Amino acid sequence: MIEKEFSDVYVFDLRGDQRTSGEESRKEGGQIFGSGSRSKIAITLLIKNPSKKNGTCNIHYHDIGEYLSRDEKLALVKEMKSVSYEKMLWEKIVPNDNGDWVNQRNDNFNSLIPLESEKKFAISTHSFFVTHAIGIATNRDAWIYNFSSKLLTKNVESMIVFYNKQRVDFAKSKASEPNITLDNFIDTDAKKISWTRALKKSLDKNIKIDFAQNTLDTCMYRPYQKQKMYFEKMLIESPGLWKKLFPSASIKNLVIIGHGLGGNKPYSVQLFDSVVDLNCLEAGAQCFPLYYYEKQDKQSPSLFDAAGESEYIRRDGISDFIYEQAKKIYSSRVTKEDIFYYVYGILHSPEYRTEFANDLKKMLPRLPLVDEPNVFWKFSKAGRELAELHVNYENVEPHSDVKVEGAESKYYQVEKMRFPAKDKKDTIMFNSKITISNIPEEAYEYVVNGKSAIEWIMERYQVTVNKDSGIKNDPNDWADEVGNPRYILDLLLSIINVSVKTVEIVKGLPRLKF
Repeated sequence: MIEKEFSDVYVFDLRGDQRTSGEESRKEGGQIFGSGSRSKIAITLLIKNPSKKNGTCNIHYHDIGEYLSRDEKLALVKEMKSVSYEKMLWEKIVPNDNGDWVNQRNDNFNSLIPLESEKKFAISTHSFFVTHAIGIATNRDAWIYNFSSKLLTKNVESMIVFYNKQRVDFAKSKASEPNITLDNFIDTDAKKISWTRALKKSLDKNIKIDFAQNTLDTCMYRPYQKQKMYFEKMLIESPGLWKKLFPSASIKNLVIIGHGLGGNKPYSVQLFDSVVDLNCLEAGAQCFPLYYYEKQDKQSPSLFDAAGESEYIRRDGISDFIYEQAKKIYSSRVTKEDIFYYVYGILHSPEYRTEFANDLKKMLPRLPLVDEPNVFWKFSKAGRELAELHVNYENVEPHSDVKVEGAESKYYQVEKMRFPAKDKKDTIMFNSKITISNIPEEAYEYVVNGKSAIEWIMERYQVTVNKDSGIKNDPNDWADEVGNPRYILDLLLSIINVSVKTVEIVKGLPRLKF
């Protein structure tokens, strides 16, 4: 601990953290070392005074200020020169019990009920959920995801063929050359394969991999961006618990998705009905299910088991503990679904996100069970409405005020959508023929993972080529997948209205006081 080693610490915070986005990024200002830096930069002076024997450390902090350019920051550094400069107003920092210097956590947060259980599938847990999962980490996204099932199949089959050849050749080489090492043997050409720790381990054990057509699934890769994925554990570095949440394509489920720990973006939350990629939200998507499923060991379930398919038993994601607590406070008519939607509603509360902004960057959410029954039901109802919007976003009608020009051309191919200018977001140039205009300003208030939902569509639905593998990923292929040439245009129009409706619901949430 620095405060135990030194008598005085001076931290001059120059900001510049470009891992943030939107307004937060603008506040951070220019990067001190230009485009070569993305992290926050600080000048830190550590002073050890042997004459101070009481072991106390004085921590002094100065924030250079918001919205400053790189040149303005460097000019201030040059002007100030020394910690004793008269305009250098130092704030004295007293670390809290968590060791936070700045952006300190709120003591009230620990008095709330955690969403996650201490152990997975802990039935007796005193948390909202019995279990949770992190998003899927493939560690080879370019190979495992694609807008096109055909191209995805081709890519995966090609990689599997190459892997199996390497596997056979390595086994032969080991038999004749016992001292040969795996890392010296394998071909690391990124256009043929993407190696990871787990795949190397499989090769070393001489485990054969076969392509399985029935493992193609639909995944929420980024907010409101679906792709096809090859969901087979041999080629996914960290598949997590998702086979317990979605054991087959015919089994339905809902999952609340929040940020992981250690991020910089303001907290946001999503709800979807499919598997989710780890990086769908910042710092590793944390996912809380309505249900989870267990494989049946017997011919028929007991009276206490809810059967989905005959092969699986459905279990509740919401704990019995929170269910009993809710019934005592709000009436016996409360269901676990009501509580699930209450969680989704309250996680959208602006007061909650503001009050616990620092906590939500360092810890998973903790929530209250509000005292007033009518407030609980309002949050639960709003959560249901938000869930309906966010799960069925593709079917939401366009906003009545939004205008579309050029659609009669029936040219719906997209390469990269653009605004006419940075400050003109009421208009989007969809492609060379189609322009969307009169987009309501409030639509951009719906921010997910540091960016408006609209801008997520603009960013993610563009043609890309992976620089390492050379694999092309074309969103227009998804229109072919779903049999709707207008899919991307319709999606953008729907998301505009989803955004407006989300903002409207959030503004109508009950005010929370802590």
